Amino acid sequence: MDTRTDSASNVNALVQQIKSHMPNTYKTILGKAALIGNEAFSLVRRGLRGEPNCFWAMEGGLVMGTPFNLPDTQRDVAWAMVCFGCAHACIFALIEKESSNGTH
Repeated sequence: MDTRTDSASNVNALVQQIKSHMPNTYKTILGKAALIGNEAFSLVRRGLRGEPNCFWAMEGGLVMGTPFNLPDTQRDVAWAMVCFGCAHACIFALIEKESSNGTH
């Protein structure tokens, strides 16, 4: 299904699902927002609308966002979650603010 045409109300419903059923993912989003500001929430909403390379998360069997176009990224993350017993995974786009300090 092409989710790029999702309305704001559909995106709001997906955000509510994250808040209600993906508590670790929501905490990670809030933590990211503490580091980079409102851009974190923008990345989440863009990913929920279907834009690739912005946000993707998996927790408790739920998957939210849109896959990144890096080959096998989501598959490898899911494999690592199973092998190492991770409760959740969140992938955010790297923004310029984060890469300017040379750590990424």
